[in-house]
Amino acid sequence: MNLIVLNIEIVLILIFIGAYLITYLTIPKIIGLVEYKNLMDKPNNRSSHVKITPTLGGVSFFYTLIFTLFFLKEWDNYDEAIYFIPGLTILFIVGLKDDLVVLSPYTKLAAQLLAIIFILSNESFMIRSLNGFLGIHEIPVYLYYFVGAFLMLTIINAYNLIDGIDGLAAIVGIIILIIYTTIFYITKEFFYVLLCLALNGCLIAFLSFNLSSSKKIFMGDTGSLIVGFIISTLTLKFLALSPESYDSLPFLLENVPLIAISILIVPLFDTARVFTIRLANKKSPFSPDRNHTHHILIDYFKISHKQASFIIGGFNLVFVVLFIILGSSSYNFYLVIVLIFTVIVLGYFFYRFDYSFSNIKRKIFFRRKVDNIKNEVRKGGGKLMQKNKQKNK
Repeated sequence: MNLIVLNIEIVLILIFIGAYLITYLTIPKIIGLVEYKNLMDKPNNRSSHVKITPTLGGVSFFYTLIFTLFFLKEWDNYDEAIYFIPGLTILFIVGLKDDLVVLSPYTKLAAQLLAIIFILSNESFMIRSLNGFLGIHEIPVYLYYFVGAFLMLTIINAYNLIDGIDGLAAIVGIIILIIYTTIFYITKEFFYVLLCLALNGCLIAFLSFNLSSSKKIFMGDTGSLIVGFIISTLTLKFLALSPESYDSLPFLLENVPLIAISILIVPLFDTARVFTIRLANKKSPFSPDRNHTHHILIDYFKISHKQASFIIGGFNLVFVVLFIILGSSSYNFYLVIVLIFTVIVLGYFFYRFDYSFSNIKRKIFFRRKVDNIKNEVRKGGGKLMQKNKQKNK
């Protein structure tokens, strides 16, 4: 059947329901296989779960998206569908291997860069102008490749890093995809609308298992790399839209880069924060710890994974809506000030709850040192009092 002859609303519903059902019906099979082969995720000293849990939920994302792209090829204008397949396949293989046998961060980084090359080589994603953002208009081609690669690498790894507690990566991904679905529907980029709905169907189906107490499964790096790759590509496409397409959107043309940042505020802020703390502690930015925003919420405020995930997801949604409202009338200079102010406030708030192991050790050591000094002062004071008593006698 040629989907392009159907009403677009019908196609949207079919793609979403189809992706949801494929994922929902096949994840139990993945859970059964993972348990049978004992490929479970075992908790360690920085894990948020306390018992072994099936992983590899992201496998369902891969075959669902590949299957969906076959039907979506009728809707792309620059043969984008075929460019997604190599990138998704590379990240699927690397993510799967990392879930089974841990890979080094640099191996994953090299694989991500290879996957990104396929997307950057498609003309549809070329960013030719920043449309007056901070006074920047036309940008040279070589700068596009550099900025595009850096942007996609940052988003892929930022999304990968927030996958630390139940529901968070899925909820944040769902919110981001809802926003991009709306943007691409308004601009009539129906291929990307359908892609967003397909991945959202996967995430919503997965979320019901990820938050379950009896049929729990993690998406693993297999899933987070694939979702991060799709979101990074959607962001690149959003920035590459023609000026005419932006006319139908409810914000000023020059504010588009800031709107993109606001959509990705949760993964970008969390990544910037943990990287800064790790570098300040003279560690590799890729070294694991429990310093993420979600860890702080569940460790310090004693809330559940589900509560922390919905709080962070809700913040993401509110922040985007606020920026879209501000972006409809304020120029980017004022929005930059709002963004910087927000990051400083959030940074200070979470700095107060620095939960790195090294920081805890420093605090414990400092407290012990203070206690020792107090004890010595007390002992010294006691001896001095005894001497004074003896002299008075």
